[in-house]
Amino acid sequence: MTAQPLLDIRNLTVEFATRRGAVQAVKSIDIQVGKGETVAIVGESGSGKSVTSYAVVRILDRAGKVAEGSISFSGIDLVTADEAQMRDLRGREISMIFQNPRAALNPIRKVGKQIEDVLLQHVQATGATAREKAIEALTKVKIARPEERYDAYPFELSGGMCQRVVIALALACQPQLLIADEPTTGLDVTTQKAVMDLIVELTRERGMSTILITHDLGLAAAYCDRVVVMEKGRVVETADAADIFRNPQHPYTRKLMQATPRIGMSLADLLPEASSGPPAQARAPQAAPAGTEPLMRVENLVKEYPRPATGAFFAKLMGKAEPSSPPFRAVDGISFDVARGETLGLVGESGCGKSTTSMMITRLIDPSGGRIVFDGTDIGAIPAKQFAASPQRRRIQMVFQDPTDSLNPRFTAERAIADPIMRMSTLNGRDALRARCEELARLVGLPVELIDRFPHQLSGGQKARVGIARAIALDPDLVILDEPTAALDVSVQAVVLNLLEELKLRLGMSYLFVSHDLNVVRLLCDRVIVMRSGAIVEQGTAEEVLGSPKAEYTKELLTAIPHPPA
Repeated sequence: MTAQPLLDIRNLTVEFATRRGAVQAVKSIDIQVGKGETVAIVGESGSGKSVTSYAVVRILDRAGKVAEGSISFSGIDLVTADEAQMRDLRGREISMIFQNPRAALNPIRKVGKQIEDVLLQHVQATGATAREKAIEALTKVKIARPEERYDAYPFELSGGMCQRVVIALALACQPQLLIADEPTTGLDVTTQKAVMDLIVELTRERGMSTILITHDLGLAAAYCDRVVVMEKGRVVETADAADIFRNPQHPYTRKLMQATPRIGMSLADLLPEASSGPPAQARAPQAAPAGTEPLMRVENLVKEYPRPATGAFFAKLMGKAEPSSPPFRAVDGISFDVARGETLGLVGESGCGKSTTSMMITRLIDPSGGRIVFDGTDIGAIPAKQFAASPQRRRIQMVFQDPTDSLNPRFTAERAIADPIMRMSTLNGRDALRARCEELARLVGLPVELIDRFPHQLSGGQKARVGIARAIALDPDLVILDEPTAALDVSVQAVVLNLLEELKLRLGMSYLFVSHDLNVVRLLCDRVIVMRSGAIVEQGTAEEVLGSPKAEYTKELLTAIPHPPA
């Protein structure tokens, strides 16, 4: 880079004070970002990506400090700048999009007022013009009906809408540098593409520089000029995006590339050396023998939710009959089978009915219509409150999306794994229970010595293994996997996917794999169902649906996936 960079990080070391002494989270790194340039910082959790960005905007935890090095922004030394100067720079010159949009927004303040706060803080509007400029900011991020959304609270908006509001907040004062910290985590592929396209369009219009922090290499390849790879607090490789993906130099970069699902890969190719056991062999679709009854059959399944009656409050106040509103159909008459030993993928955008369908199948909520026939029994006819005591309960288990939120923080890993055994098993005695928990830990590749730890003492991959061990503790026939790798780094995801395939083959289970990551679905699933607006738009083998889709919507989903260069 020949011209003077907008952001110049030199020899930066960030330390955190702990009970055991200082810990270096970032170690002597150099990163430069030119004017109008988009730079990706990629790496796994704990690599120092977010800590580096927090050091730039000076929002490190109290225990953290810049121990060495310099951070220069447009000639200003950010390390020595006082807090008043930093308050002026944050939002006006340097803005940040945080990873969790709902957590970044004030839940009890209207989104329009939150944008006004930023504009007024940096003297970009007056009391008379703030509303107009806030609505203009919402319009620029392509939020439908911005005048109405101005008065909305964050809980009234979808995840994608909240992300757009956070972008509007970050760009309201037209900063020179935008830092986007995992801006698309948890979003479906079409929303992800819309959000990234929007960021790129707005930053190019304004000549801004962007730092994209991500573990999604496909996203970095599609949207960035250069890529900085970090591992354990150090920068291990920096190069143009096209070069780094076509010819990675560092072993860690090659490892990340190998762990990233791509077209043409098989599960056996996905980081096989990281698997907890023998790598899964390349799979052929599992076809049930002719005449074999499926493990589960879903017939014309419907779930409706009542809508709030329009004008109900005023009708009641006037003593009149409440106007009726038709119910909302979250799931609209879908039918499919799950064969024994099969992995069935259920994909679609947020709000398409995937999670509602999985909750009805696990009998956490009751269907409004249709049948769920599991091994010859219509379990849909059993009320959800009674199903917990049904003998079928132990045969259907679930692995939840977030491995942290799905574990009780006050339970050790052993207690979490033992919980379903204690509730539904005839296993007696403390020693027998401990032995079973250790057996399950070994089965999922969790070191036995870790089962006495609490969730906060485990890594993301280890917590995912605890969740899987808990789900298979009762030897279920069907496991519902609800985005089980969405919150994991690519290498940990590769390990977990290999583990799931090994367990299925070893224990003879069937999976219903709910996901929006079509590359992962392509690797793990035998057949795929595509849902939209509560209905099935296409279903068939994974090769047919994802290789030669017939429905336009499926084609849209596949087109939206960012891919690293082959």
